[in-house]
Amino acid sequence: MATPVRQAVPVALPSTAEGLRDGRAEAWGRADAAVAVRDRITEFPGALRMPAKGVELYIVRNFLTLAQCADLTAIIDADRIPSPVVADDPVPAYRTSETCYLRPAETVVAAVETALDELTGIDPVHGELLQGQRYGIGQEFKTHHDFFHTDQLYWREQVVMGGQRTWSAMAFLNEPEAGGRTNFPEAGLMVAPKAGNLLIWNNMDEFGAPNAGTLHQGMPVELGVKYILTKWYRERPWGR
Repeated sequence: MATPVRQAVPVALPSTAEGLRDGRAEAWGRADAAVAVRDRITEFPGALRMPAKGVELYIVRNFLTLAQCADLTAIIDADRIPSPVVADDPVPAYRTSETCYLRPAETVVAAVETALDELTGIDPVHGELLQGQRYGIGQEFKTHHDFFHTDQLYWREQVVMGGQRTWSAMAFLNEPEAGGRTNFPEAGLMVAPKAGNLLIWNNMDEFGAPNAGTLHQGMPVELGVKYILTKWYRERPWGR
């Protein structure tokens, strides 16, 4: 996920054709693209728009089977590392989980990628590598946005690697005994983990600009362990 909220650091964008495109045109393009994704999600079985103030957020119940959840959990446990962040000045204390990069060579990972393609209709080349996260007791991800803050230094790298993050997808793989909810404080919504359920939200507003209301946090696990998987989509093909 992207950097937490912090003081802006003014920077100049790299002098590339992609980096210097008119910002309003990019925003309009994101808004147009969101219409197709929205139509696709609303027609998907089990999908429901959540009552999140000012945020386009959906839940898809039973998006993953319990068997898939168990297989993904095993992969995460076997190959996890401390969770990284995209930020100018990483502060590990605000994200204390562990992460596993999920490779499509694994059958269950390929199946999840295909399911997400069916749900969103987004060209797979726009998607970042699927990730899994593990949160033990006391671990959390404090309030942050998934979109990139374009006035931060790291944007100079991200703008040429696919540009802005548009949609976020997050699936719960299990249910910790206590804690671990996903909180959207600005939107007035808190979601408890439920194995197999997927949350998906638009990081942009109706005009295609980054939506500050998507601020969210993974609250501390109080008892047990929490597993999730995450997928982020870019406005352009990722890595290009």
